[in-house]
Amino acid sequence: MRKVIFFLLLILTTVHAWADNKATLTADAPDVVVSGDQFRLTFTVNTQKVKDFRAPSITKGFDVLMGPSRSQQSSTQIINGKVSSSSSITYTYILMAGNAGTYTIPAASIEANGEKIFSNAVTIKVLPPDQSAGGSKSSQGGSAQADRRQTTNGRITSNDLFITATASKTTVHEQEAILLTYKVYTLVNLRQLFGKMPDLKGFHTQEIELPQQKTFSLEHYKGRNYNTTVWSQYVLFPQQTGKLEVPSITFEGVVAIQTMSDDPFDAFFNGGGYQEVKKKIVTPKLTINVQPLPAKPANFSGGVGEFTLASSINAKDVKTNDAVTIKLTISGSGNMKLISTPEVKFPEDFEVYDPKVTNNFEASRAGLSGSQTIEYLAIPRHAGNFTIPPVEFTYFDLKSNSYKTLKTEAYNINVAKGNGNADQVIADFTNKENVKVLGQDIRFIKLGDTKLMQKGAVFFGTVGYYLWYIIPFILFVGLVVFFRKQAAENANVAKVKTKKANKVATKRMKLAGKLLAENRKNEFYDEVLKALWGYISDKLSIPVSQLSKDNIEAELVKYGVADDVIKDFINALNECEFARYAPGDENEAMDKVYTTSVEAISRMENSIKH
Repeated sequence: MRKVIFFLLLILTTVHAWADNKATLTADAPDVVVSGDQFRLTFTVNTQKVKDFRAPSITKGFDVLMGPSRSQQSSTQIINGKVSSSSSITYTYILMAGNAGTYTIPAASIEANGEKIFSNAVTIKVLPPDQSAGGSKSSQGGSAQADRRQTTNGRITSNDLFITATASKTTVHEQEAILLTYKVYTLVNLRQLFGKMPDLKGFHTQEIELPQQKTFSLEHYKGRNYNTTVWSQYVLFPQQTGKLEVPSITFEGVVAIQTMSDDPFDAFFNGGGYQEVKKKIVTPKLTINVQPLPAKPANFSGGVGEFTLASSINAKDVKTNDAVTIKLTISGSGNMKLISTPEVKFPEDFEVYDPKVTNNFEASRAGLSGSQTIEYLAIPRHAGNFTIPPVEFTYFDLKSNSYKTLKTEAYNINVAKGNGNADQVIADFTNKENVKVLGQDIRFIKLGDTKLMQKGAVFFGTVGYYLWYIIPFILFVGLVVFFRKQAAENANVAKVKTKKANKVATKRMKLAGKLLAENRKNEFYDEVLKALWGYISDKLSIPVSQLSKDNIEAELVKYGVADDVIKDFINALNECEFARYAPGDENEAMDKVYTTSVEAISRMENSIKH
């Protein structure tokens, strides 16, 4: 028997190892290229025991400039005494993109470990060449020349960096979901972008979660090839009819522009430096035409979209005082947050509790998609046969442009006389103390001895009686004086901000410390910059939008701050902005920025006197 078990384990181990080491052939190439661009197409097999590599036919859309060139890679790792090794062979082609269009490169094949395997097919979109300002055609070189022109004169035009605002629909019904998208188009080195969605009148707004780390891709737009990314998306639900406006938003972008040295030798060998330029970007306004819904039926739930309704009951045969639970589940997509809760009509002698609603949906292109579960709890108090009628849910269906009514099944409940107990069920449902059902008309009668007082022994006129009035009066006067003093201080907004500047900066630096520990680079640098700029803004009582490194230095001199303290604070700002994009050890740079910023804020707090 032991031999059989050992043999089976050996087979399972061999099969598992074979599955882990199964040979694969993977093709890789850019998703988007520009006509005239050169790019790499690679085929990688994860073993070196190969032969008879057969490349696909690449005749349409691309010219083969070189290849295949073959390279081998191998590595060995030892982790906790366990040795693992890997090896691969890569076949590389250099291709040139031809005419604009979308092309598919078929699968390649190779014989690996005695078995013929195939790669994945690759689809590549070829964009037209970029149209330069002079009207001549070029590939990415045209965009590069445009960048060089910008860096020379320091101007960034609205054609080099802009943001579009688009709505999935401009004519909708009331409560119908609209997808609002803000997309960035850039030809320059955009490093940061700041902007906030305003409050939209007449809309219920839900933001769609997008990755914080933005990924740019090429897109041909109005004759030019831009790096683009979707910056933010929102789902809007119009709450009133007529023409509603989505106002323009002003973003502020931070662009790195290369500066050329006046010395031709220095410019040739060093290439010049970079300076950051701020650029205001205004998005276009949008007008949404909202049409009213047709005449609403009396039982309309307010739902607009596509929905389904399901119901369930925990038991149909119960005893008196047992719990009966009915669950309704509304699934689909639409304005799920804004629909009214369907009502279950229980018999009159059922004790009914308020429903418990559980939402499980998220924002999507179609609105809010997911489900909403409504749970009803009722307690039958008398025996008998009862019927719970069907539940109706009426909504406006966007596909058919009509109202639809969904119905659940009716439930027949047989309640037998008994000593059922729903205490624990009620406690779990309501999160309150257990409810005890007593069989008497009079409840909670106090039992035991009663303390009697002698006739004529009264509290009036005693020392305790007067203290009962005097002490609260003294406390009241003290509180009035204290709160009046606090109100007077709080009325001076600038003084309050100045007092709380260090406290607010400390909170932000604590959060930055957590982001540092989690190695979240971008969020860390953002939080440190907010702490530095926010601290000095509150201390100097100057809005952040009006601050610059020059006027900070001038204002701090007025406050009598020492030159070395001012220099340390400005250096902290510069070091934080520089370290974010500087090469090298990220952890060491983040630690240094954190320490420098904390010391700069601490020295500044000890230097500014109010």
